Amino acid sequence: MPTVTPLDETISADVDFPAVLAGPIVRRIQSDRLTFWLATRSPADVRLELQPPEGDEQTYHLTQGNPALTCHSAGVRLHYLLIDVPLEQALPVETLVSYRLSLKFDDDVDKGWQDHSAWAPDLCYSGRDLPFLRVPQKVSSIMHGSCRKPHSPCGDGLIAADRLVEDALSNEGAGASILPELLVMSGDQVYVDDVAGPMLQAITALIDALGLPDEELNGIDEGLPVNGGDIGAMPELLYHRDRLLPKIDQKASVFDVLFGGTNKPVFTSVHARNHLITLAEMLALYLLVWSPAAWSMVPQVFAPEGLSEMDRDLYDQERELVSEFVQGLPRVRRLLAHLPSAMIFDDHDVTDDWNLSLAWEDAAYGHPLSRRVIGNALIAYGLNQGWGNRPETIGTDLHEVFQNALSAPGTETHDKAINQILDYEKWDFDWPTDPPLIALDTRTRRWRSERNSHYPSGLLDWEAVTDLQAKLRGQDAVLLVSAAPIFGVKLIETVQRLFTMIGKPLMVDAEYWMAHPGTAEAILNVFQHRNTPQHFVILSGDVHYSFVYDVELRNGLARRGGHRDANPHICQVCSSGIKNKWPDRLIALLDHGNRLAFSPRSPLNWFTKRRGMRVIPRKPVGTSDGRRILNASGIGLVELDDTGAPTRIQQVTAEFEFHPFVRREKEARLD
Repeated sequence: MPTVTPLDETISADVDFPAVLAGPIVRRIQSDRLTFWLATRSPADVRLELQPPEGDEQTYHLTQGNPALTCHSAGVRLHYLLIDVPLEQALPVETLVSYRLSLKFDDDVDKGWQDHSAWAPDLCYSGRDLPFLRVPQKVSSIMHGSCRKPHSPCGDGLIAADRLVEDALSNEGAGASILPELLVMSGDQVYVDDVAGPMLQAITALIDALGLPDEELNGIDEGLPVNGGDIGAMPELLYHRDRLLPKIDQKASVFDVLFGGTNKPVFTSVHARNHLITLAEMLALYLLVWSPAAWSMVPQVFAPEGLSEMDRDLYDQERELVSEFVQGLPRVRRLLAHLPSAMIFDDHDVTDDWNLSLAWEDAAYGHPLSRRVIGNALIAYGLNQGWGNRPETIGTDLHEVFQNALSAPGTETHDKAINQILDYEKWDFDWPTDPPLIALDTRTRRWRSERNSHYPSGLLDWEAVTDLQAKLRGQDAVLLVSAAPIFGVKLIETVQRLFTMIGKPLMVDAEYWMAHPGTAEAILNVFQHRNTPQHFVILSGDVHYSFVYDVELRNGLARRGGHRDANPHICQVCSSGIKNKWPDRLIALLDHGNRLAFSPRSPLNWFTKRRGMRVIPRKPVGTSDGRRILNASGIGLVELDDTGAPTRIQQVTAEFEFHPFVRREKEARLD
């Protein structure tokens, strides 16, 4: 792969701005409809050519204003294109269909049509002149993961995912003989609340290069900068942005658990010293984590004068880590141009502990600055991720919201757009694959605690669970995407429960399915209902380690009646993180403690909310004897049979090592 300009090379002041800043990213695809996302330097007309190996070629010319081409302008040199094309002739399934995406840019019409060979010459896999896509008849292989933090000191699982595709195409790899058909990212695709110092400087430089408008801010303490431009121009705020974040005066609140006194930060992230604030910053972050092109617009960055010795050491470490991250971005862009990618948010896409409790919501949404930050993050998510999940719905519902926020940041129009997007409840989605892919919104449709406003909210409210059950009715199998594992590691959940009971849920990030009695009962009832699928494959992440559970109903809860008499087969596959992990010693201690405290005969099992089920952990091959948790960044790989049941589950590490999760018939059972 071609190299990318790292942080230690100077960019010329007269460098040509790249025509395509990010993308193309293949989003939802069907045999009769295709969706692509791009970020470009200027608005453009689009020509899409589809070349199946057999049959007629298809060409679609989409001029601006065509319903199949939507453009949102964010600044002088940043424009978002969503291509959502209904096809005149259905594409063949299970076939590699080459495509050529050509653009005619408004700011350079004299050059005419330009395809990837002009703006992304490294987009194709070896031996191919064009990128391709494939419409699966049945999903037989799916990759998934979550939690991709650029400056985490571990490898990037999306690079491993790209190698999987490359390996399958070459038919030379022993580990990946099947070409994956879907890529599911189940949360924390970006870390808005945890940004490295060098990345923050790159964001500031990119905002200037793109000509993104400034944003006036409300709610900042007197004497501090009141707009995004001033904040970016103050190097002394590097690693000290927590001074800008809103604080509230509360007595005996949920925030007491972390901070003394009565003046508490609204945002609880322990890494919030470089928390992004403005809409422009969040839009720039997405470009820098998905594509190498934007980095060509970023000049050399240096640690500013005046950093403390501790901050300077941290800056130097992060600079090296971010530089390594950037080198892998050509592979990431290539991967996303070939596989349909489904994306759902979790907390770090917005901020840590987002909507954890009613008390958190009252504090965060009641302050103008924290409300703005959350709204900006949701708008950025909608433009960069959510839009491609449900193009026809979100494109219609939020078109005006997006454009109002982009055209007038910091104004009443912007605040009105934020009010609208905070009330929006159509972020969940389902794709008509076979088995169907159903992604849950476990962040905005929460079940608030009636007992105590400081207790964790349920991850789905009653209406959302009811909607889910309606979608599942009559299905034989389903791929269910939940950001947090439905069946978590018991020891960790017990610790979270204890801290919740003493009023300190934020200290242990107490967000798990069984934390709220109503949600726990509702989701377990879904699995026990006679008209829900026979095969559940739950894809989850969030926790920064990976594990696999097979879940069975106990005999006393076996479902009867209707058209199904057999108990469902539930397999939960947690793959986390793509680029993040726990300290090795700590996760080893938790793994050992969990097996010790919750052995099959342990009386502690009777205090869990899922005792009506058997939870059978699989063992990751290649780990220490007895280990059930794999602590390695990478990507999950699940292969399915024709019924939708998993036949092989692996975690492919960033170093491209394969760790299958195996089920042993004599495995001890945890209930």
